[in-house]
Amino acid sequence: MHRCSPTLLALDTATEFCSVALLRAGQVHVRAEHVGQRHSERLLPMAQALLADASVTLADVDALAFGAGPGSFTGLRIACGAAQGLAFGLDCPVLPVGNLRALAARVLVQDTQARIIGVAIDARMNEIYWAAYQLDAGRLRELARPALSTPQACADELTNCGVNAIGGNALSVPGTHWPQAARRWAEARADAGDIVRLAAEDWAAGRAVPAAEAAPLYVRDRVAQTIAERRMTAAQAS
Repeated sequence: MHRCSPTLLALDTATEFCSVALLRAGQVHVRAEHVGQRHSERLLPMAQALLADASVTLADVDALAFGAGPGSFTGLRIACGAAQGLAFGLDCPVLPVGNLRALAARVLVQDTQARIIGVAIDARMNEIYWAAYQLDAGRLRELARPALSTPQACADELTNCGVNAIGGNALSVPGTHWPQAARRWAEARADAGDIVRLAAEDWAAGRAVPAAEAAPLYVRDRVAQTIAERRMTAAQAS
C-alpha cells in the first residue's frame, strides 16, 4: 500500500544540466549543475550528497523518478539506467516523468494565469520537441502529446491548441511566428525538482512501474544511423 507522503529520489540528465531532487516529508530538496557531457560522472555523486545533506539513506527511498524525455539521447539513457539500477537494488518501483510535462509545470509556476500551456525545446537539425497541456482541476492534462516538428509547424500546432503561455528555449529560434496571444517564457527550464513533484502525483495515482519496464521517451524514432548506414552514406559520397 502506498504511503501518503512517499520519499522519492528524482534524476534528470536530459539536457546539458544534471539535477537530482529528493521529496521527503512533503519537502523538496534539489541540486543542479551545468555539466556539459559529464552526466555519468556527476549524477550519482550528486544524488549521494543530496541524500547525505537531508540525512536520508537510499533504503528510505520508496521509488526512483527520472526525466524520461524527450531530450539528449545519451542523457536519457543515463538517467533511465541509473534509476533502474538503483531501483533494482532497492527492490522499489520507478516513475518515468516526461521532460515536456515538467517544463509545463515550471511555466505554470512562473505564470499563474496560464491555463493552456505550450512547451517547445530545440531538438536541433531544425526540429522542435513540443507538447501542449491544459490545467484541469489543478493538474496538467495532456492536450497534445510530445511530438517532433519543424519550428513553424510547432508554432502552428500550438496556435491551434489555443495556448496562452509558451515556455522553452525553442522560442529563441529565429524566423518562427509563435502564437501572438501567448505569453512567452523562453528562459523557463525544468529540473529534477519539477520532476519529483510530478512523480508524487503519479505515485498517488498508482502510475509507478517495475524497474524493468521503465524506458525513455525519445520521440525522434531514428536518433542515429547505424555504423553500416554511415559507411554506406560515406561510400556514396566518395
